Amino acid sequence: MHRILAAMLAVMLAVPAWAEDAVSLRLNWYMGGVHAPFFLGKERGFYRDAGLDLTINEGRGSANTAQVVAAGTDTFGLADSSSVMRLVSKDAGIRTVMSLLNTSSFGVISLAETGIRTPKDLEGRKLAITAGDALTQLFPAFAGFNKLDTGKITLVQIDPAGKVVALLEKRVDAILGGLDDQFFLVKQKGFNPAGMGFAKNGINTVGLTILTQDATIAAKPDLVRRFVAATQKSWAAAKADPDAAIAALMKAKQGLEFDSQKNQLVADLPNLASTATEGKPIGWGALSDWEATEKLLKQYGNLETDKPATAFFTNDFLPQ
Repeated sequence: MHRILAAMLAVMLAVPAWAEDAVSLRLNWYMGGVHAPFFLGKERGFYRDAGLDLTINEGRGSANTAQVVAAGTDTFGLADSSSVMRLVSKDAGIRTVMSLLNTSSFGVISLAETGIRTPKDLEGRKLAITAGDALTQLFPAFAGFNKLDTGKITLVQIDPAGKVVALLEKRVDAILGGLDDQFFLVKQKGFNPAGMGFAKNGINTVGLTILTQDATIAAKPDLVRRFVAATQKSWAAAKADPDAAIAALMKAKQGLEFDSQKNQLVADLPNLASTATEGKPIGWGALSDWEATEKLLKQYGNLETDKPATAFFTNDFLPQ
């Protein structure tokens, strides 16, 4: 009898109390400052404590990330709201479960010496864009709202990784980029950048969101809820200690420069909220913000859908 009890005890000790659910998060782009909170959450065990074994994968643009999640390759994705809307409008079976950045960090980046200060200053200039990315999809809205003559703007198609190089080599006068990302890369290279935000020039859209498949929401609502809770905790920790978040990021990817990545993260922290979401939990989406985003994309961005804004996002997995 004692031998049997000892054997049973040995088996019990060898098996973990519960098996963690394996989940993956596809980022919107190469690892950078805005992604640091996820790595801090992993390092501090927030996802593990939620029963999740999280793998973080780099992305190649929001549109691609949304497609990858829709295909079921990754459990969750980090993508711009406009990319989510375009796929949902085509019945792709995805939805945002966290409206993470409720103020857009998108904008036009130039060298200060170029003198591009207002939208109208883009006329007669060369502007680097990337086909299919969220910035390029939103540019018609920016141009339309600000009454730009796009016939006077030369659009130069450049791979995302080559935009900053093209700007520094003065092959273009400006690029579409993130004021939390490429802006600081230009600065890191020793140049003086100038930024012109979409949000401050009439085109504020919901920014980066966390999305997943409708099938995952239906079949595994508890898993989604646990992921959202761990992500909220991760971003709150990063907000309280940006240095720790960047240190965790740099352990995950070699070759990053600390100050540049911290500047990116710190620039994005105020974007967690919009006027409509002040005082709400991290990740809360305001219906008015999503409706405004949909209206802009319909008016200027060739979005064709009769779906209500509520078809694109939900707050059901956040604390009420």
